[in-house]
Amino acid sequence: MRAIVCTGYGPSDVLELQEVKTPIPKDNEVLIKIHATTITAGDVRIRGFAFPPLVWPVVRIMFGITKPKNAILGHEFAGEIESVGKAVTLFKKDDQVFGSTGLGSGTYADFISLSENGTIAIMPKGMTYEEAAAVPVGGLTALYFLRKANIRSGQKVLIHGASGSIGTYAVQISKSMGSEVTGVCSTKNLELVKSLGANTVIDYTREKPLGAGALYDIIFDAVGKASYSEYKHLLAPAGVFTTVAKGVVKERAQDLTFLKELIEAGKLKPVIDRRYAFEQIPEAHRYVEQGHKKGNVIVRMD
Repeated sequence: MRAIVCTGYGPSDVLELQEVKTPIPKDNEVLIKIHATTITAGDVRIRGFAFPPLVWPVVRIMFGITKPKNAILGHEFAGEIESVGKAVTLFKKDDQVFGSTGLGSGTYADFISLSENGTIAIMPKGMTYEEAAAVPVGGLTALYFLRKANIRSGQKVLIHGASGSIGTYAVQISKSMGSEVTGVCSTKNLELVKSLGANTVIDYTREKPLGAGALYDIIFDAVGKASYSEYKHLLAPAGVFTTVAKGVVKERAQDLTFLKELIEAGKLKPVIDRRYAFEQIPEAHRYVEQGHKKGNVIVRMD
């Protein structure tokens, strides 16, 4: 099968198109033919080993010393079941599915073999593969941190980085739960964030959220670049500040199914910035690395 292989940590040209063996599913695994995947900020960080020096020893143990342990990067996908192991009961051949590899990787390839008990679900009705592939990582991350902050109906929620992959889902999930949402983004993304349902949008290039004069029950930093000290005076007395910079998301298939239900109810949709062909993955990495993407960057496998 085709795969984009990461030959070592470094710039995007360490990513090479190669022919590798198609995985053979174990008894409890499903073999998925991938139709679409994405380029996430996490993929780019791993490829470039863009981590603070303080955590390098831990990261090298987790991901690999001189190159990624799994040379095929990529974390989310949409596709169809090609075959199933003899012990599989949750899925069958030809099921259309979407999901995430969790702490693993491997979606920059024609096929991937995953446990049926992993973060996999039947695709939402009416969705394309490209749309479905854009949901798992951003959607599950937003859901995890909002639930961690104990989001409830009627609360005031501020989303820092509201136009990114996680932020666009955070705005919509917060609205679906009955919150009053304020999004923080740049000028060019104001209308996008409004279209997702934000009650108020703050242009951080012209107006600092720090002077917005409101108190929030939850402040969610969806890009990992804000700090508690910056925002603490905007928190309500029992308010919570949470950030993607701290904590590992616990991905679960039932949460992916929850997102699927929101999508089918018309309360959640992916934002797609750009689409690339499979062979253009290095180019897509260069674009994501700039740090200005809106929502998600899609890779078409076909």
